[in-house]
Amino acid sequence: MTPPETDVARQTADPASGSAVLSCAKPVTLLKRADFLRAAKARRQPCPAFLLQARERAASEGESAPRIGFTCSKKLGNAVTRNRAKRRLRAVAREVLPTHARDGWDYVLVGRPKATTLQDFKTMCDDLRKALRKLHGAGA
Repeated sequence: MTPPETDVARQTADPASGSAVLSCAKPVTLLKRADFLRAAKARRQPCPAFLLQARERAASEGESAPRIGFTCSKKLGNAVTRNRAKRRLRAVAREVLPTHARDGWDYVLVGRPKATTLQDFKTMCDDLRKALRKLHGAGA
């Protein structure tokens, strides 16, 4: 039995030349229930596949980086469906928020029954861009 051949070109490849998605920093995630509740009381922007809730944090609340949270209730379906919806919302956020989010803001993406798992990914990204533009005003 002969050993497998090694890929010489792959061994010398520069790890920094990977895709932009893999090299992006992980967004700061909302974890505390109080943060989700504050965002729920603030501005809302409906989209076909999800609801965007956003609020500007007070300067006294510390860090200025944008934060993101994801919510999918049992109305969406079983655990498999909810996890799929959250994965899709996280992917949309990774795609759009690095260029369109504002510092000092909290964003919460709320999944919608059937729509979040069935909507086209590109359409969801476009919807989030439009929602952020409306939320922040035309100058955003």
